[in-house]
Amino acid sequence: MKKGFVLVALFVLPLVAYLFFASGVNQFGKLPVLTEGVQEIQSIDSEQQLTDRITILGFLGEDPSKMKGNLFNLNQKIYKRFYEFKDFQMLMVMPEGTEAYAEGLKKEVGELSDPVAWHFAFASKDEIKQFYSSLKSPLPLEDDLSTPFVYIIDKKLNLRGRNDDEDQGTKYGFDTRSVADLNNKMEDDVKVILAEYRLALKKNNEYLVEQ
Repeated sequence: MKKGFVLVALFVLPLVAYLFFASGVNQFGKLPVLTEGVQEIQSIDSEQQLTDRITILGFLGEDPSKMKGNLFNLNQKIYKRFYEFKDFQMLMVMPEGTEAYAEGLKKEVGELSDPVAWHFAFASKDEIKQFYSSLKSPLPLEDDLSTPFVYIIDKKLNLRGRNDDEDQGTKYGFDTRSVADLNNKMEDDVKVILAEYRLALKKNNEYLVEQ
């Protein structure tokens, strides 16, 4: 009896727990849509796109040097964990005239990780303001067109976030100044949206095989 109990405790119960949580992720693990129909970045920079990409979107402003620390936090805590996933990208929006600085940033990031999924978009001040307004975020864009917050945009141009965050209630963006915010919240949310798309792809592939 004792041996049987030990075997159940060691092998069966962990399996049941795994199936329970896996089922929970499949049924409820979707990141809420906070804003539908974000403006496509191609409307202001024809070389970049959001559609069909899972995008971490940021705004570095007219003086990107003051955002360098934030950028490296984001690179170390989020980018390096996920950049190898298909269709995942980092996209930083910057004012026209900062192209050379962006090249320098990408080179510095490349010393720490493969920068293949780092991208930069350039537009006029008015275009950036209009684009940012399409996020419908209550978090302000500073006068220099920068913000420490980054956003998760899905493949259908929806802004994803949290509607039950324990600190903010509705969480639109993630603070790149805060390692805790990136580690404890953003990393989890990126995992959720990637798992969501992997599950959808798996179901679609199973349907095609059945056909």
